[in-house]
Amino acid sequence: MAFSSHGERNGIHAIEVLDDNIIWIWTQDHQAVVVDPAISEPVQKWLEQRQLDLVAVLQTHHHQDHIGGTRKLLKRWPEAAVIAAAADRDRIPFQTVSVGDGDHISLLNRPVEVIDVAGHTRAHVAYHLPTSQKGPQDAALFCGDTLFGAGCGRLFEGTAEDMHRALKRLCSLAPETKVYCAHEYTEANLRWAAAMRPDDQAIRARLADVSARRGQGKLSLPSSIEEEQLTNLFVRAKSSEELASLRQSKNEWQG
Repeated sequence: MAFSSHGERNGIHAIEVLDDNIIWIWTQDHQAVVVDPAISEPVQKWLEQRQLDLVAVLQTHHHQDHIGGTRKLLKRWPEAAVIAAAADRDRIPFQTVSVGDGDHISLLNRPVEVIDVAGHTRAHVAYHLPTSQKGPQDAALFCGDTLFGAGCGRLFEGTAEDMHRALKRLCSLAPETKVYCAHEYTEANLRWAAAMRPDDQAIRARLADVSARRGQGKLSLPSSIEEEQLTNLFVRAKSSEELASLRQSKNEWQG
């Protein structure tokens, strides 16, 4: 199990767990918000080492590798809010703040917008932190398994139309918005994309950069909305039919 943290005390930090999951921890002063805790132990250790109080857990969807650690974290921090889609109450029954598309909440003195991005699952939400007073570089998106680095989630419960709509909506956010997705899939996605579009220089340049970073044991994430617009074939798809074809290709790719 690998541990990785990035940035200063106030910011967004990463813990790598399981095979490729990333748990994001957003901190401000002595408080923390955890996004999609697959497991609890490394998160609890990370927070306690820094004497941070867990105030909320953001759940993007119900899959076990996103909610598996939440209940144990609540035993340690029972007052923490669990924010999840109201439409997923049956599968995330321990949620305490139920949200839907267009809702706005406040966490760590920042507004957070809830965006419906159903597609990977029938009830999937993303959490958007708009630009703050610190400047446009502070905008962030926690998008779970919808938008990946150079990829998108598999269509387990939704349709290509759903995913196409979700990606278009996310990519209408400010270009500088940092994208904090829940898995480190970027290099594999880019290898597939380079095979599909061998003459695309933007994809090849990003692949070279990501491969170098991964070779040094560094994360490829976060990316940005602008980077995904330039190099993510799913984002660039002009129709749901094109996205469906790309998704099938990626599902079957053996490279």
